[in-house]
Amino acid sequence: MEGIKIAKSGSYLDKYKVSSHELSLLEHGDGVEIMLQTVYENNIFYIYPSENKEVMEFFYILNGELQGEVEGRKINLKANDYFSAKKLSSPVHFTANSDTRYLWVITEPTFKNVSDYIKKLKDIVYTVERKDRYTYMHSKRVAHYTVKVAQKLNLNKQQLEDAHLAAELHDVGKISIPEEILNKPGKLTTREFDLIKKHPGEGADMVGKTYYKDLAPIIIQHHERLDGSGYPYGLTGEEISLEAKIIAVCDTFDAMTEDRTYRKAFPAEYAIEEIKSLVGIHYEPEIVSVFEEVLKEEGKLI
Repeated sequence: MEGIKIAKSGSYLDKYKVSSHELSLLEHGDGVEIMLQTVYENNIFYIYPSENKEVMEFFYILNGELQGEVEGRKINLKANDYFSAKKLSSPVHFTANSDTRYLWVITEPTFKNVSDYIKKLKDIVYTVERKDRYTYMHSKRVAHYTVKVAQKLNLNKQQLEDAHLAAELHDVGKISIPEEILNKPGKLTTREFDLIKKHPGEGADMVGKTYYKDLAPIIIQHHERLDGSGYPYGLTGEEISLEAKIIAVCDTFDAMTEDRTYRKAFPAEYAIEEIKSLVGIHYEPEIVSVFEEVLKEEGKLI
C-alpha cells in the first residue's frame, strides 16, 4: 500500500559489524535515523554532546543490561528501560554487562560515520593479539582507560572519538613482527628491537590509507616520551599530541600489570609508582594524576 513500508525480521538498509558491537540502519529520512545496535558483553559505548544543540538521541533497551554513570551516580538499565539525550554537557559512557540490544533514534545523520576500514583494522589487532597470548585484549583495556582519562580531561567530542579509536588500533602495526620475536622469553637483540620500534610507523601507514587518516599521528606517537627518549622520532613535550600522551600512560600501565613471556605481571601499586617516578620525564603530570584517579575509582588501587 502506498505510504507504508513493511520490513521483515532481520532486514536492514545497511549494516556494520565489529568485534565489540554491530549496528543496523533500519530506516532514515528528513535527517532522522533509526538504528538497531547490539553491544557485546564487557564493551563500552558512549554518547557525546553534539555540536548541534537541537539534536536528540533516544535509546530503548530491548534486552541485556547496561551500566553507566551519570553525574557521579551509577545506573543500570535493562529491557524496556530507555533514556534520551539532548543538549548534553559532557560525554556519558556505558558498559554492557551482557550482550545488549537497543533501538537508537537520532535526529542527525550518523551511520555514514562507521566504516568497514575500521573493522578490517580491528580484525588485524585481534590477529596480532592472538599471536602473543600475553597481550590478548590489551588494546581493549588500553582503550577503556583512555576513554576514562580523556573524559576527565574534558576532551572535546572529536578528540575523545580519536583517542578511543587510536587506542584500539595503536598496536595494529605489530602484524608485520614475527611471532617468535613477539613471544621471545629473553632479551631482544638490537635488530629485533629495531623491528619492534617500527610498529607505530607501520600502524600509522595502515590507518593513513583510510578515511581515518587523522588517527595516524596519534598512533605513530604512542611510544614518544616527553624528554625525547621515545620512538620513532624522539619527539619532545608539545610535539606529542595529547591523545598520544594519554595512550602512552594507559599502554604502559596495562603492559606492566599483565604477564609477559619474560616476566610475571607487576602489582598495580608498583606499576603506578613506576609511572609516577617518570612524571615530567616520560609522562604528562596531569594525565598520570587523572589516571591514578581512574584506577582508584575502579578499585584497582586503594
